[in-house]
Amino acid sequence: MYDAVVISDIHLGSDNCQAKYLVHFLSEIRRGSMRARQLVLNGDVFDSIDFRRLKKHHWGILSEIRKLSDEMEVVWINGNHDGPAEIVSHLLGVRCDDELVVESGGRKILFLHGHRFDEFISRYPLITWVADRVYNFLQKIDRSHYFAKLAKKKSKTFLRCAQKIEHDAVRYAAKKGCDAVCCGHTHLPVANATDPVRYFNSGCWTEKPCHYLTVLNGEVALCSYTEEVPDGVPADVPRDPSGSLPAVA
Repeated sequence: MYDAVVISDIHLGSDNCQAKYLVHFLSEIRRGSMRARQLVLNGDVFDSIDFRRLKKHHWGILSEIRKLSDEMEVVWINGNHDGPAEIVSHLLGVRCDDELVVESGGRKILFLHGHRFDEFISRYPLITWVADRVYNFLQKIDRSHYFAKLAKKKSKTFLRCAQKIEHDAVRYAAKKGCDAVCCGHTHLPVANATDPVRYFNSGCWTEKPCHYLTVLNGEVALCSYTEEVPDGVPADVPRDPSGSLPAVA
């Protein structure tokens, strides 16, 4: 049984939310094929607090989270898209926090969304809005999401922001005496175990493949989730971004 399973940046209400995959993923956790003591929703579960944008499968995700909250601890960490924590807490009956520390295998692992370290979105809100629209458009016209991911990798501004978030998150975690820190926000899956304080990012559920983190005995693994399962690997076994078994850092 995992100590925790971590997902972030679902963006319910957006056209690019991979809702069908996530409903199946959450049902695997609930049915016990991916057993875990805790589910951490590390920010931006909603794209905006406008329930009129939610489609059938989006409501299915909220239903699965509600059912899971009756069987295990579910913690919702506030993201910059989520809106007031009181709405989320009342809607699903889950605990809401700005950050969370989980002890596993004698190690302390910090979870926070990461937007507090992103100065660009507060300094340049209009540019941020335009960039989001371009990113969403690229995802919509290309279902493989190749061009959207390529645009991120080629953007020096985005890469600088992602690096700053990682640097500031690691420094903040070190001050709190944590051994690792896990963020979301950038939609960029990362497993960096080179520094004394390890840094992980759970990616997102708005592009393929979707990503998530697992925590077991103090070790964090970055895994991917897709419809396709490699030959010889059961559907309930998590996979890393290359499609092999989990990459544990």
